Amino acid sequence: MSQQNGFGSGFVLGSLIGGVVGGVLGTVIATRKEKQIVGTGTYQLQTGQERSLETEESIELARHGLEDKIAQLNSAIDDVRQQLGTVKASSEQD
Repeated sequence: MSQQNGFGSGFVLGSLIGGVVGGVLGTVIATRKEKQIVGTGTYQLQTGQERSLETEESIELARHGLEDKIAQLNSAIDDVRQQLGTVKASSEQD
């Protein structure tokens, strides 16, 4: 029983610390990218090509990037839910 309590508190603590670190890191990276896009007026594509971005284009580009990240996060959350459901079901059987 003490191992389960230790796991639960460790999981919660790790989630909180990970959330804070991820939030700070994401903010720093997003700010840096925003300065790069806004400051130069150009955006370098993955193919190495540069093109000038209008304000609406940069907003649309950022929105698409965020939608992709949200989809990745939702997928990761679903995976964790499945794993936790498996752990919970197996612990209830014992």
